[in-house]
Amino acid sequence: MLLRSFGAVASSDDATRRRLASASSSSERRAPSLDAMAEPAPPPAPARAPIAGDLRAEIETLCAQIEALWTNVDGAGELVASIANVRAQAQRTIAVADEGLPLSHTDASVAGGGATTRAKIAADDMSAEVIDTNPYSRLMALQRMGIVSEYKKIREKSVAVVGVGGVGSVAAEMLTRCGIGRLQLYDFDTVELANMNRLFFRPEHAGMTKTDAAVRTLRDINPDVDYESYHMNITTVEGFHRFTESLKDPHTGASRVDLVLACVDNYEARMCINQACLEMRQTWMESGVSEDAVSGHIQTMTPGSSACFACVPPLVVASGIDEKTLKREGVCAASLPTTMGMVAGMLVQNALKHMLNFGDVAKYLGYSALKDYFPSMHVHANPECDNGACVRAQKDHREMLESPEWKAADALRAAAEAAAAAEEDAKALHEENDWGISVDGGDEGGDETSTVAGAGGGGEGEKGQQTLTAGIEFSMPTSDKLDAETVEQFKVKDTGADLDDLMNQLSVLSSGK
Repeated sequence: MLLRSFGAVASSDDATRRRLASASSSSERRAPSLDAMAEPAPPPAPARAPIAGDLRAEIETLCAQIEALWTNVDGAGELVASIANVRAQAQRTIAVADEGLPLSHTDASVAGGGATTRAKIAADDMSAEVIDTNPYSRLMALQRMGIVSEYKKIREKSVAVVGVGGVGSVAAEMLTRCGIGRLQLYDFDTVELANMNRLFFRPEHAGMTKTDAAVRTLRDINPDVDYESYHMNITTVEGFHRFTESLKDPHTGASRVDLVLACVDNYEARMCINQACLEMRQTWMESGVSEDAVSGHIQTMTPGSSACFACVPPLVVASGIDEKTLKREGVCAASLPTTMGMVAGMLVQNALKHMLNFGDVAKYLGYSALKDYFPSMHVHANPECDNGACVRAQKDHREMLESPEWKAADALRAAAEAAAAAEEDAKALHEENDWGISVDGGDEGGDETSTVAGAGGGGEGEKGQQTLTAGIEFSMPTSDKLDAETVEQFKVKDTGADLDDLMNQLSVLSSGK
């Protein structure tokens, strides 16, 4: 039901309370009342003049969102908070109208329809044309510059981002701006004001689930992307089952995503992602930021060929310490948006290289903000891993490498790479040479005398010696003039100074005295 007047918004409070009470009584846990979450409803307002079209649309959108909240009554507490938040936003928008002021950017974005949404662009219509209205021109330039062979293929890719927090939300935004085909977002948490030290989320998102808040923002940024929001806890039995099923193609049972990005902050969730990806033989990338917020890392996990998360567990887990005992009441980990932005950038850059086949995909890349240090390494699979799915994946990988089909395909790849490298070496470094400059090197083991010809002329004289353009001369004698008189003229004169004298002279020069 869409409410179309200020009076209707105010008078709907009683019906809202009745529906909320009904939902709360059927919920497993008791929820706070709406009065505890928001200010009492104002008395019915007198009739007003019709609202301007754009403002009316904003309020109707908010009312529709309130109606949509009733579709989920599992957790009445969160439901009440969300309804109170949306209702407060509607009242703020009404207050703006009462003052006769234009709808601000903030209020418009809260209403969900303030941003200008462009029409969708099909993958086949992606263009490198450099015009102000083309959102893909700078991305398609990567193809023109030879970085990627066909950037449009990104529209065929799907990525699952698990954990929409400080790293995951920024990674999701980066993938959205790059034009990913489908984005699946997973998180069980809601947005809090305590999250405002991080990037992406805004204060008006408080009370919303992180996945829904992210989808709302990302859809305004790029409507071409298909978004899927999953508000769930993947560490429960039911949540893990729903998580794995959402990653699978319902017809084939195989993974329907090209990559899984783990942006979670605990060992338990990482192990769930690890298990799901091992069972589906799905490549995934893990990321993390240290508790002191000044270091982080990313790691690529390919089942069978690289270490899984159980192969080399964190030191805390390997030491037998329960991760949950490390958290103290009233004490939270530090959080820097700069470090999280760095890790998110490293993660998405690696994901793009993996999906679009350019550059070297990092197996492990760390970041230390204190030392500006970026360690990298390849973490190999552990043959004695205690995860049976990992051991089976390693066995299958070894058998694949020994198969005749793989060896033949590997030989073809090596030959293609060698041919491509030879072709690249044969290309002129610079097609244009306005100044006519050329450099020739002598054959190895032969005459090492080189010839340099400038634009104004010059070239090779007698006996392979160089000739220079008029007005230019060598500062030192050439080899054809090294007679006794010339050597005597240019040799270093003996000053009679010993080593101590020379050291003293050097010291004086260094001191600038």
